[in-house]
Amino acid sequence: MKMLFSLVFLSLLFSPVLSLECYVCSSSATNEECNRNTQECQTPLDTCMTVVDTLGSVTAIVKQCASRATCEGASSSASVDSDGNGNKVNCCNTFDLCNFSGAESIHAHMPLLFLTVGALLLLSC
Repeated sequence: MKMLFSLVFLSLLFSPVLSLECYVCSSSATNEECNRNTQECQTPLDTCMTVVDTLGSVTAIVKQCASRATCEGASSSASVDSDGNGNKVNCCNTFDLCNFSGAESIHAHMPLLFLTVGALLLLSC
């Protein structure tokens, strides 16, 4: 029984890559407005990218499917000045619709989730 749970757990970790679904919008003022439409990303687009541009009191949010390299490149060049003006870029590919709000905190805690599930599986044997 223990072996069966271990195999199921490992198969979940190494399952074939399925297309990712992301929230998409072209230029929304609020996150709620931006999260009205979704899109299934097509290869090679494997990451949900969120860009938040701020200038004074005006905010524009763009969400789209992107390649991991494109998103990470945009993220590395993003910057915000001391007045809060500029842009922020968040990338995620952990689960469908992971870009509901940028998903930084969820992305950071995925290893903890896997450890918890693994521990529960071992304890149930």
